[in-house]
Amino acid sequence: MTEAENLLHGLSPKYVVADKGYDCDALRQQIRRQKAKPVIPPRKNTRRRRYDKTKYKIRNAVERFFNRVKHYRRVATRYDKTDTSYVGFVCLSAIVSTIL
Repeated sequence: MTEAENLLHGLSPKYVVADKGYDCDALRQQIRRQKAKPVIPPRKNTRRRRYDKTKYKIRNAVERFFNRVKHYRRVATRYDKTDTSYVGFVCLSAIVSTIL
């Protein structure tokens, strides 16, 4: 949560999709200042807020994809020394995991 604002700095997304852990007014205001829509469900102890439930469901597919890719030990522990080599193996593992 503490790095979310730094990660969004300099980006221009249409939507920012996150889970309940990122539900805070400061982050929502920053997302709106960047002319994006926050797709963050409210926590149980906060007031009700509207969010696009259809877009939020897509987040689950993305998380399942990363879970499959992390089954490759080389990706999970980041053995590669260069960024190019690491990204190459992430792409290769993504291709293999979508085929299987």
